[in-house]
Amino acid sequence: MSCHPDRERPLDGDIDPQEMVPGRKNTVFVDGVILNGPTTDAKAGEKFVKEACRLIMEEVVLKATDINEKVCEWRPPEQLKQLLDLELRDTGEPHHRLLELCQDVIRYSVKTNHPRFFNQLYAGLDYYSLVARFMTEALNPSVYTYEVSPVFLLVEEAVLKKMIEFIGWKEGDGIFNPGGSVSNMYAMNLARYKYCPDIKEKGLSGLPRLILFTSAECHYSMKKAASFLGIGTENVCFVETDGRGKMIPEELERQVWQVKKEGAAPFLVCATSGTTVLGAFDPLDEIADVCERHGLWLHVDASWGGSALMSRKHRKLLHGIHRADSVAWNPHKMLMAGIQCCAFLVKDKSDLLKKCYSAKASYLFQQDKFYDVSYDTGDKSIQCSRRPDAFKFWMTWKALGTLGLEEKVNRALALSRYLVEEIKKREGFKLLMEPEYANVCFWYIPPSLREMEEGPEFWAKLHLVAPAIKERMMKKGSLMLGYQPHRGKVNFFRQVLISPQVRREDMDFLLDEIDLLGRDM
Repeated sequence: MSCHPDRERPLDGDIDPQEMVPGRKNTVFVDGVILNGPTTDAKAGEKFVKEACRLIMEEVVLKATDINEKVCEWRPPEQLKQLLDLELRDTGEPHHRLLELCQDVIRYSVKTNHPRFFNQLYAGLDYYSLVARFMTEALNPSVYTYEVSPVFLLVEEAVLKKMIEFIGWKEGDGIFNPGGSVSNMYAMNLARYKYCPDIKEKGLSGLPRLILFTSAECHYSMKKAASFLGIGTENVCFVETDGRGKMIPEELERQVWQVKKEGAAPFLVCATSGTTVLGAFDPLDEIADVCERHGLWLHVDASWGGSALMSRKHRKLLHGIHRADSVAWNPHKMLMAGIQCCAFLVKDKSDLLKKCYSAKASYLFQQDKFYDVSYDTGDKSIQCSRRPDAFKFWMTWKALGTLGLEEKVNRALALSRYLVEEIKKREGFKLLMEPEYANVCFWYIPPSLREMEEGPEFWAKLHLVAPAIKERMMKKGSLMLGYQPHRGKVNFFRQVLISPQVRREDMDFLLDEIDLLGRDM
């Protein structure tokens, strides 16, 4: 409403100069919108944040280590839709209702911080990383230029430098990005750019048939990256693995020669340090020898296993990683830096990352700024807006120190060793193989199958056991554990040890609970 009812209103889109005189308390309209003062109630907003934080503290943080709490409050999708008020309306809802919704979200979400959540390659609650996430969410930065994100760019630089040191490189480059899958895509694209720099401007036309090699046990992101980048999934050669899931270097060499004989152009080998299911580590030194002989880029997907580098006892699992051209390493897994926290690291120090990805956006990366523009690192990312993920890992590292991170790794692998020995002792449990990392894979054989000969009928029936037990544990909410078939083997459980909140007693409970849930099958 205008403060001058007797004066003709300006046309829509015009601004009445009399309504913009400094110092006057007149209401200012532009396109029918009142511009005087803020439209949000800061005091009410602050109160809501305070009450929501109290709820998070009481219902999430303080209950995170309580084994008496359920891991999940399972509801099927259609029922959950009815329990949650998902509809978005024309008018906003009062704060008390929003807090009720927050409570519902917490109640029906899976408690990945719970000591008995073993379902994925991440688990547990790191309090320092959590505080770092609270801070970055409140500050809402984007890590592309020093002028808008000075602290977080320097933090990322410091963390990358330290990670490069643990890989064993004297120098290098890198960037944090959204996921190990994206890191593998970075590696594939960077290796292709190194092989043929003209591709950035001229595209795929005129290129020979490019071929990459990876383990038959590799992460599925390798196929996705090949598809996304236009290389094609048929041009991904999967190298056979041995009985423990490790790439066979001799088979890699044979396939490289075969591809060359066919007139195609091999350009990349992707080895894996810590496969998703078995936790296998490829023999990096032997693979690096093959890459050197044939001039191939060596990328190591250490998204899962890279954290073993922090342990003086277990870093030998990645022997030879210093010979890689690039590495993917996810601190949000074993080191619990909070999803997502994923580094892509490159041995090159010639600005190859920037040359490959730079678009030189003049509205962001001006070269005549008043500070050192080498700190504007965003142009070596495929993203524009980018989260300050390194800060979570930095905060945890500052709090625990290198020795504390090493202890996390050592304890997780010691617990996995304990579980393996307990599985060997118990009737009805059978190891798939001796693990070398924190992936413990095993079958539970119910009493009804224990006297049956291990023929086709036995394996067909055993295949049904793990899914049925998984359903029961989910509906009960007592624990969460993953299962899968794998390369001709029927469904088995995959137990992953990560969280320092997990105790020996939780390992005993795991086996007891599986037996309780499955003994009548």
